[in-house]
Amino acid sequence: MSLRLALCAALLVTPAALPGADRRPITETDLFRFVWVTDPQISPDGKRVAFVRVTVNKKKDGYETAVWVASTDGSEAPRAFTSGPQDASPRWSPDGKWLAFTRALEKDGKPQPAQLHVIPGGGGESRALTDLPKGGGSPEWSPDSATIAFTSTTNDQDLAKKARQDSGKKDDAERDSDVRVITRAVYRFNGRGYLDRDRPGHVWAVALAEGATPRPVTKGEFDEANVTWSPDGKEILFTSNRDKEPYYHDDDSDLYAVAAAGGEPRRVASIEGPIGDFAFSPDGRRIAFRGVPNGHPTRSFDQPDLFVVDRAPGSPPKNLTTAYDYDVGSGLTGDQRAPRGGSPSVLAWTKDGSAIVTRTAARGRANLQRFDAATGAVTAVTSGDQEVMSASATPDATRFALVVSTPTAIGDLFVLDATTSEKRQLTRFNDALFAELNLTAPEEITYPSFDGRKIQAWVQKPPDFDTAKKYPLILNIHGGPHAAYGYTFDHEFQWMAAKGYVVLYPNPRGSSAYGQEFGNVIQYHYPGDDYKDLMAGVDELIRRGTVDPQRLGVTGGSGGGILTNWTITQTGRFAAAVAQRSIADWAGFWYTADFTLFTPQWFRGAPWEEPADFAARSPITRIAKVTTPLMLIEGEADYRTPPADGGEQMFRALKYLKKPTVMVRFPDESHELSRSGKPWHRVERLQHIVAWFDRYLMGKKNDAYDVP
Repeated sequence: MSLRLALCAALLVTPAALPGADRRPITETDLFRFVWVTDPQISPDGKRVAFVRVTVNKKKDGYETAVWVASTDGSEAPRAFTSGPQDASPRWSPDGKWLAFTRALEKDGKPQPAQLHVIPGGGGESRALTDLPKGGGSPEWSPDSATIAFTSTTNDQDLAKKARQDSGKKDDAERDSDVRVITRAVYRFNGRGYLDRDRPGHVWAVALAEGATPRPVTKGEFDEANVTWSPDGKEILFTSNRDKEPYYHDDDSDLYAVAAAGGEPRRVASIEGPIGDFAFSPDGRRIAFRGVPNGHPTRSFDQPDLFVVDRAPGSPPKNLTTAYDYDVGSGLTGDQRAPRGGSPSVLAWTKDGSAIVTRTAARGRANLQRFDAATGAVTAVTSGDQEVMSASATPDATRFALVVSTPTAIGDLFVLDATTSEKRQLTRFNDALFAELNLTAPEEITYPSFDGRKIQAWVQKPPDFDTAKKYPLILNIHGGPHAAYGYTFDHEFQWMAAKGYVVLYPNPRGSSAYGQEFGNVIQYHYPGDDYKDLMAGVDELIRRGTVDPQRLGVTGGSGGGILTNWTITQTGRFAAAVAQRSIADWAGFWYTADFTLFTPQWFRGAPWEEPADFAARSPITRIAKVTTPLMLIEGEADYRTPPADGGEQMFRALKYLKKPTVMVRFPDESHELSRSGKPWHRVERLQHIVAWFDRYLMGKKNDAYDVP
């Protein structure tokens, strides 16, 4: 081994873990030291991987991102490739000579829209390709490496205004009105804020040559996404829903193509349901795509599938995974997906065009699978108790770059040789921190519910767990409701266990990754039997002698929030509860959520058409039965589960009834508080949850929640 190779290899050696007795429990503030890896992009020759490295800027209470590069053979340690602090979306040119990325800068202390940049593949100075008023994102290279397609919401008025400003002309009477005229039922979206229908996301293109001017490729009133070039470079393909008011119908979007020079798009493929990511076969004659077939009648949960369609006009798509009863393209739920940067799920054809590789979620695990392009027969590419969070492949699908997470590892970058199954770890950013920590893997359990249905769950125990003791329990319920816990890192569970709690996190009926029937069985009965699945898990741990039945706590967010509210209206067994970004009144939620329930997915009609059903499934209807002390956690900018129809109702009603309750509100935070909120807010959220349980399950006095 050369001296250089030896030195580089030494940089990747895992730090020696401290002896067990010297390791410390994980803390809530360890979040500030976490490093996330996301959006791995392997180079066309398979020798390098560009990725986004995300860190916390504690002083600014935010996140910083930079593009890094690692060699796949381990000959060089990973290194920063761009300076940041808000660089993302790295994409290699097909010839490997350039790397495109997006960069967001500040001006006068205010963040500006991200613009496209390029940097030589060997490193050097980057240069901007765009300077559009609304920026650009999602860069995709043309096959000849000469042009980049991207998306932007910039419109003609924006360009005209910029031209006037650049020329020094200023109209003193010019004013951008802040008054909104709302004509559509969906007019704001969680995290994005109010939607601007005058600025749909369109396909643009810009040449690599210096001085080239970005040009729009599509126009009109509809948004476009998932931009990809045809192999011959003559067309740009994208997905779009061309319905002005799509909420009156089941979810749908089709695959379109437009000439690279612009023009009228033509529809390439359609199913009864939405089409997502897609990829061309090596010969360019077929397209593989992920789609979600709509059920008839409408279902609550529609399972994603893998399709193949010939490019020949009129060819019907073929569903390859009708017999594969798991979720194509999906992952697991948790609180440690990178808070910034994308996480694309790979969709890659093998070199001979005989198979397609993609990620699937199945029974608490997310791994890569290979599907035969003719028969749909499936073979595993990766396996194990883990989540492949994101991935990309070389053009011949012989090498893959993977970000892999486990219950004791946030997620690091690996390279996989598909021909030999050899997997090499390329980053170890969190090893120094984790060598200090006393972390343990959860125990997987399966138990029968009230009707004999088997429920999978995990039990996170304190690192110094003693079988002779009985511990307080926290039942932690996932949201969705069509989501799934599993073998991925979750700071919240590890932190609660470190504070002396046994944490139970089940996948009750309605969870994804267990098949179409299991996910859809709760339709028109949510909450309902899923609550019974949760209680069966609590009873199982009590039966095993693990937990103290007098010290039970329950918490959950979103769908888990409504189930938390529901649970304490059904039983008084829990000594404390924390409902996060929850729903209390289904009718109020129907009117105010950022998406609509106009189609009969969860309810058969509108609140005035089905008043008894809405009331029967609303926790607020049974508020007088609550005896459990309840904390409510709300993001004040949450448009997904607006506080007015969740925590605020529960809080005000319980105060009227003189029951112990407290509401904790987080300014400017959306529904994503626990996953991508401001770092300090994420830490404080954890502190409040555990402090509430400490008070009622551990007997620790805390004056913060008393009426002064």
